Amino acid sequence: MRRGIRGAIATALVAGLALAATACGGGDGGGNTDSGGELSGTVTYWDTSNDTEKATYRKLAEGFQKEHPKVHVNYVNVPFGDANAKFKNAAGGNSGAPDVMRTEVAWTADFANLGYLAPLDGTPALDKTDDYLPQAVGSTKFKGKTYAAPQVIDTLGLFYNKKLLKDAGVEVPKSFADLTTAAKKIKAKTGATALYLRGDDPYWFLPYLYGEGGNMVDARDKIIQIDDGAGVKAFKTLKDLVDSKAAVTDATDGQENQLKALKDGTVAMAIDGPWDIEAARAGKAFKDKENLGVAPVPAGSAAQGSPQGGWNLSVYAGSKNLRAAYAFVKYMSSAKVQQQTTEQLSLLPTRKSVYDVPAVKKNEMVTFFKPAVDGAVQRPWIAEGNSLFEPIKVQMNKVLTGAATPEQAAKATGDAYRKLLKDYK
Repeated sequence: MRRGIRGAIATALVAGLALAATACGGGDGGGNTDSGGELSGTVTYWDTSNDTEKATYRKLAEGFQKEHPKVHVNYVNVPFGDANAKFKNAAGGNSGAPDVMRTEVAWTADFANLGYLAPLDGTPALDKTDDYLPQAVGSTKFKGKTYAAPQVIDTLGLFYNKKLLKDAGVEVPKSFADLTTAAKKIKAKTGATALYLRGDDPYWFLPYLYGEGGNMVDARDKIIQIDDGAGVKAFKTLKDLVDSKAAVTDATDGQENQLKALKDGTVAMAIDGPWDIEAARAGKAFKDKENLGVAPVPAGSAAQGSPQGGWNLSVYAGSKNLRAAYAFVKYMSSAKVQQQTTEQLSLLPTRKSVYDVPAVKKNEMVTFFKPAVDGAVQRPWIAEGNSLFEPIKVQMNKVLTGAATPEQAAKATGDAYRKLLKDYK
């Protein structure tokens, strides 16, 4: 998570762990970028995983070092909310950027457009590319070149407390209209609010937008779409859920507050992703792990849809140890490592072969989320893709606080897009 669009883990610390060296950014010059032979030198890796995940990713980095004992891995866990700006500042200033970074899928085109990433085509970093899920590859491309290796793919689903829904005598809602109807029974019979609505993070706006048959932009034909009727209806759905008390929300700390409410059983449902499965199960409401259910995100009035998300591995163009950096990306995106992350964290692999591994195939969250990922909506993989979310965030807050109507919010978002995307209609 997660996730500059997805709620930052505000309590995480920027902690650098030098597994064998403390150099930060661009290696230590000990690795030869052109010659063959045994890999050596330092690889600095910025990992944006959350508090639940980072111990696993640290061990994986240690595994690479065991395979290449002359390579020192400098592992740095960077809170997601800080990572985008931190990397741009380091890369733009040509000082302190990591050799390899775990990038949110929307960042890859942005960083590549700025010239901060090394193209990976023809390098050892891209290994067995036919094994990648086709939909995972989309975000790694920019202007005909490949700037990342897919590491994790995800989407959103509806997490629900099976006991609360059973006690209330309601079914898992298939639409937001169903959820609103069920909310009164849930409150009356259990005391819980039906849904925690992430009002602080615009990534969570997308299921509402897709549910009305809308989208942010049409990147192919360069058309702004968010200010059409679907956009208005999406903002209205948010407002109606909160005003009817079917949902509770706040403007800040949504990641932590949503997770706490779900874990404590004060809400019956929350829209979330596979990165929070293990954290949710740590709560008192899920002492019986079987009590956590996952279903498709509820539909709107026109459709059902959830955004495709995930994480890529990119190499800094200014790295002084490209050979080791390429090898590290190859290792961290390998089927072996992806299998380990799925088994330990229930994160979805980007390699087709991993889904054939019995332990992965049996993972109950993979069983749900893989079909959900297959049906997820691709975001526009454009350099401005990540910037499309800030106008939504501003207007979500205005709608939820009553400072703007849904119509005003949709129009303001469209106007902001036209300033950002000069050649879009």
